[in-house]
Amino acid sequence: MRKIFITLSLFSALTSMAQQDPLLSHNVFNQMAINPAYTGSSGMICATAIHRQQWMGFGEGSPITSLVNVDAAINPFGLSSGIGLNILQDEFGFNKDIGVDLAYAVRFSIQGVGNLAFGVNGGFINNTLEPSWNFPDAQGPDNNLVPQEPQSSMNFDLGAGVYFNSNEMFFGISATHLNQTTFYDEYPSYYRRHFYVTGGYFLQLPNQAWEVSPSVVISTDLVINHLTAGINFIYNKKFWGGVSYRVGESVTGMIGIELFSGMRVGYAYDFSTTEISSFNSGSHELMLGYCFSLKKERAPQQYKSIRFL
Repeated sequence: MRKIFITLSLFSALTSMAQQDPLLSHNVFNQMAINPAYTGSSGMICATAIHRQQWMGFGEGSPITSLVNVDAAINPFGLSSGIGLNILQDEFGFNKDIGVDLAYAVRFSIQGVGNLAFGVNGGFINNTLEPSWNFPDAQGPDNNLVPQEPQSSMNFDLGAGVYFNSNEMFFGISATHLNQTTFYDEYPSYYRRHFYVTGGYFLQLPNQAWEVSPSVVISTDLVINHLTAGINFIYNKKFWGGVSYRVGESVTGMIGIELFSGMRVGYAYDFSTTEISSFNSGSHELMLGYCFSLKKERAPQQYKSIRFL
């Protein structure tokens, strides 16, 4: 029954054009998933994997999100650029959505200030719905908006963004689903454009072993708005821990460690602050990240902070 509830609730959200992109606790560490202009910003080759299990204990059909992306800094014809690949699988109820896209960004150095990048991404989203509910009079006029047979649709998807970063801060503006792709011909729905603003600062504390990083992520589809503010404390550029708050929705605690040069592991736990908290034991999210350079000589400040995961 809960699986049916989740599917109907989220299918209703799709048809009413509500928030459709999955919300991840590690978004600020994994900005390429929402902003193609971030691609190649580390100057290295980076791979990131995130797995999220939402509303643990709620029952079968609880949302499960898995994401993998790889990006690399390139320099074709002397033009500073980045290329990347995103793969996303999002499951909820009887739904399974898989998205694959390629990203490209071009970067310009602003002398004494930082780097400014412009990026685009394009790919395909495959939406699948396999309902197994059985409603009385399912084919009647009162149920003609509820799918009774499996639905599947694959469509092109497009995004774009702008990203600025320096040694001390980062700032990005991006949009996903620019072409508002339509899926399920029999029960038509479409992805509404989603807009993101991200920002953060890296502040060195008087004790040189410690660094503090406040950050913010704002997302909106012009129907539903999300504001997440957080802060991380970084010790010896190897360990980090912090907390974030998604206004009106959840409180998140996170920890992480660099196991060896370039390899990092992070964990986040979300506690819902909404009424649904009575029916679940929170959400768990695991992140793995690895960055490396093909250059034989590594820059002295290569891993200055956890901004590059």
